[in-house]
Amino acid sequence: MSLKPHILVVDDELSMRDFLEILFRREGYRVTAVDRVQKAVACLENDHVDLVMTDMQMPEGSGLEVMRHTQALAPKAMVVVITAFASTDNAISAMREGAYDYLTKPFKVDEVKLVVRKALEKKLLSSENLRLKRELKQSRSRSLVGSSEAMQSVFRLMAQVALTKTTVLVSGESGTGKELVARGIHDEGNRANGPFVAVNCGAIPENLLESELFGHLKGAFTGADGAKQGLFAVAEGGTLFLDEVSELSLALQVKLLRVIQEKKLRPVGDTVDRDLDVRVISATNRNLAQEVEEGRFRRDLYYRLNVVEVEVPPLRERREDIPLLVRNFVRKYAAEMDRDIDSVSDAAMQTMMAYGYPGNVRELENITERAMALSQTDKIDLDSLPDVLKEVQPSLSVDSRPIGARGLEARLQEYERAILDEALRQSGGVKTRAAAQLGISFRSFRYRFQKLSRSSDSSESEGMGESLPED
Repeated sequence: MSLKPHILVVDDELSMRDFLEILFRREGYRVTAVDRVQKAVACLENDHVDLVMTDMQMPEGSGLEVMRHTQALAPKAMVVVITAFASTDNAISAMREGAYDYLTKPFKVDEVKLVVRKALEKKLLSSENLRLKRELKQSRSRSLVGSSEAMQSVFRLMAQVALTKTTVLVSGESGTGKELVARGIHDEGNRANGPFVAVNCGAIPENLLESELFGHLKGAFTGADGAKQGLFAVAEGGTLFLDEVSELSLALQVKLLRVIQEKKLRPVGDTVDRDLDVRVISATNRNLAQEVEEGRFRRDLYYRLNVVEVEVPPLRERREDIPLLVRNFVRKYAAEMDRDIDSVSDAAMQTMMAYGYPGNVRELENITERAMALSQTDKIDLDSLPDVLKEVQPSLSVDSRPIGARGLEARLQEYERAILDEALRQSGGVKTRAAAQLGISFRSFRYRFQKLSRSSDSSESEGMGESLPED
């Protein structure tokens, strides 16, 4: 496959086709020259085309037809139209419909070269931006993974709301990945090509936050030496992510409610409303319903923001996802640190799964990065883990047969069963106490307890199968 950019020339005049073909070949491009729209369509259907240069007026068809076929068959190709001096209106119409530029006959050789070079550079830059966006998306997804039922429920809900315009509230403890969820909804939705703008409402002083969100005119207040575009305007056509939205003052909550309800924006100091096309996704690590009841958050704004709530579970309630997360982090930091580390010892993984992670996925990533930096071998072992993990490690009895002798699910069930058994032992068999000790809800504990009891071949004789008191 040729790496040379491919230019398709469409012109009914033989002399013009020959001139452009010779010129472009000398510049190192691959060229196909045709005299009618149908042949151009055939080329677009059967070959990769980077740039189309078409005459606007031809006996059989027009340059606008060529451009529309190009947009349908080769949407990434750039289009340059050629027109007579007296017909520039048609060329301008073509640019409104998506053409990159136009050339007016008669034109100079250097002018043609410049337009083509800039068009191809823009195409290359657009392709590079798309590639970088894909890589960034893949990088972010390393932290937003999980095979647990809890995370699968999150993924299903994200997929359902991604293609809608509704506001979404993402709730969960710090470090669970709320911004990653918001970005995931944006990336999979109709606004994926628009901006994703994130702002931490608790990190900006209240006296500056209004201007930061809504913008201001020059002279709107003391120190406003110039006009400022607010983040709502920056996010036009995309998504604005309001992290820690519970930190907004009641006065700002009123203004935010108005923007969301009316879909109009009025910068500070302005008297004119501007139409706004922005999706709002917010996040909080607080119980927002309780904040409403206690008068710290407006009830009407709460209902506007919480049309759909995506609750991200803490890591301690989805321990079965820890091995998958650790593997992803190991791959990430092995590449960044240029380390030949590709695995985690059994003892180290057991210890990592037993820890409670008050900092959630963010803390797990930090621990994995630290272990990668300190490891003296080709794997993460106990010696490279921080003492805080080893200090709280329960004495777990886990089958020590080679991992290859059992599947991943069986191995994870062993770890989880051992953790629950130890918690039950320490709590005297009372499940509510065991759940509190593990930092999970009783409902979550009961679900895991019953699931593991069903999967155990010896449930009648082992602790997991016994009927234990709840209180």
